[in-house]
Amino acid sequence: MTAEMPKPQIDTSKPHPARVYDYLLGGKDNYAVDQAVGAKLPVEARAAARQNRAFMRRATAWLALSGIDQFLDIGTGIPTEPNLHQIVQEINPKARVVYTDNDPIVLRHAEALLISTPEGVTDYIQADVREPRAILEHAQGFLDFSRPIALSLIALMHFIPEDEKPYDIVGTLVEALPSGSYLVLSHAASDLYPDLVEQVVAQYKRGGITLGFRTRAGVTRFFEGMDLAEPGLVTAPHWYKDTAAPAEEESGGFDSGIYAGVARVR
Repeated sequence: MTAEMPKPQIDTSKPHPARVYDYLLGGKDNYAVDQAVGAKLPVEARAAARQNRAFMRRATAWLALSGIDQFLDIGTGIPTEPNLHQIVQEINPKARVVYTDNDPIVLRHAEALLISTPEGVTDYIQADVREPRAILEHAQGFLDFSRPIALSLIALMHFIPEDEKPYDIVGTLVEALPSGSYLVLSHAASDLYPDLVEQVVAQYKRGGITLGFRTRAGVTRFFEGMDLAEPGLVTAPHWYKDTAAPAEEESGGFDSGIYAGVARVR
């Protein structure tokens, strides 16, 4: 079940973060403009993309195993299996998932995101995180906001610079969630690999994409008023619970450059 979707209008003259990310993950749903950005990024960017994706899988599975059965994923990106709904519905077939992204190419692939289990629900909304109230209004038609919901903001908020009020955006989203909900967030760090950060920011800027990488304190601020689950705010490969350390991610001596955390809404 889903709302009628508009025909996607894809602008191939400008790079888009979701398509650059797809390129870094080895996907094929990107264009020359996206490849031009991705190809000039430091080689570590590919490792960071994989480590970030692996964090999403671990955090999502932990929440589903903990009893969370509703998920609002904003900044979904181009489908890369296993997708969030595949992870949670394998654990709980009745889980309900709402995806959101502002890239029309993701809309083109939305059918892949909407293949739910018979018992569960998946839905997709074409919207921008800068419009949090519109997202919430749509999500309320598919998720029960009287029960806990996991809000997923994976590698998204570092594309929202300070003048676009990123903390207000997240605050609006979290404020709508009932007690016992969770915020799952990963965010590129400005204070871990400063030389690499400078290269990444410059390359994205050449493509017309502004980045707002933040320090550990800056990322921690997104979780204000919530209770961070152990192990707290750490780099992506070091966020794991009830499993062995992800050894493959730790190889190569590069530690993602991405902060990751999961916090419970009071």
